[in-house]
Amino acid sequence: MVAAAVARQFGGARRRLIEELEAKGVGDLAVLKAFDDVPRHHFVPTGVAHRAYEDAPLPIGHGQTISQPSVHARFLALLRLTGRERVLEIGTGSGFQAALLTRLAASVFSIERIAALAEQARECLRACGIEQVIQRVGDGTLGWPEFAPFDAILVGAASPEIPVPLTEQLAVGGQLLVPVGDKQGQALVRVVRTADDFRQERLDPMRFVPLIGAHGFEA
Repeated sequence: MVAAAVARQFGGARRRLIEELEAKGVGDLAVLKAFDDVPRHHFVPTGVAHRAYEDAPLPIGHGQTISQPSVHARFLALLRLTGRERVLEIGTGSGFQAALLTRLAASVFSIERIAALAEQARECLRACGIEQVIQRVGDGTLGWPEFAPFDAILVGAASPEIPVPLTEQLAVGGQLLVPVGDKQGQALVRVVRTADDFRQERLDPMRFVPLIGAHGFEA
């Protein structure tokens, strides 16, 4: 009864968010359904849960944020996942994007450098009945070579340059999405691995927290 009441409490707000995403140009039905399936209010602190379905970033502690839903939707729509992919997420954060990915890809791997956040995300995923995200704590700029190659890699923080280990862990035809720039502002860059090269494309302006690691910013 309590779960049903909570679902009713946020149901209208979730529907309005999905309508807002559609109005902002998100037309991928699988992505929209993932947002409908995954309760974002479970992935934000209790104190800001009432804002969970606003199209806005929210603080999740440790100087980190959960990205605004339209940014997550943009990332996921760009990848055009078919449900068969192996995906690596750099920056687990709240765990919300990893949860969305489980609705869109076959395998989801996620790396978080802050142990407390990784554990918090693990608990949130478990509370939502999501068991299939494979997580680790470590330097996300190094990727996860043991499970490479990946069909898609998403980086949820800003890097001063494209981390080479991540491009090397792409499968042929695989895509890397990473915000690249300085700490004040970045552009989203898509890297696609071809049979004998890498193709780069600069997309939307972005504003993310810094990517810390050997191939990112210094702590």
